[in-house]
Amino acid sequence: MEPKIDHIGIAVNSIEEAFKLYRDLLHIEKSTEEILEDRGIKVTFLYIKDVRIELMEPMREDSEISNFLKKRGEGFHHIAFQVDNIKMVLENAKKMGYKTLSDEPNRGAGGSLVFFLHPKSANGILTEFVEYQK
Repeated sequence: MEPKIDHIGIAVNSIEEAFKLYRDLLHIEKSTEEILEDRGIKVTFLYIKDVRIELMEPMREDSEISNFLKKRGEGFHHIAFQVDNIKMVLENAKKMGYKTLSDEPNRGAGGSLVFFLHPKSANGILTEFVEYQK
């Protein structure tokens, strides 16, 4: 499989409040919400044709999304690319000198494995790589 854009992540204070825009203007539904306890966030995905939008809400004060919202407010958080072999992509990124936010893939939504490149290594954009378990 060739890499593809998997989703666009948006940090929000409240999924319910943010979802109203998409429901009212675009008449779309959201997927079920998922709580990622280890990361302290709640997520849901919106499906618009071939594009998925991930809304992320903090569940505790020390979560990555809570910290993001304190610094920047609601808005664009990251872009995610789907890959076949996340461990290989992560190792290649580290060998090439890209700064990653973890040394190993972490659990993501839907049972996926994920890792992020630091924005300073990716033209100012937090970049996520995702592998779905088969």
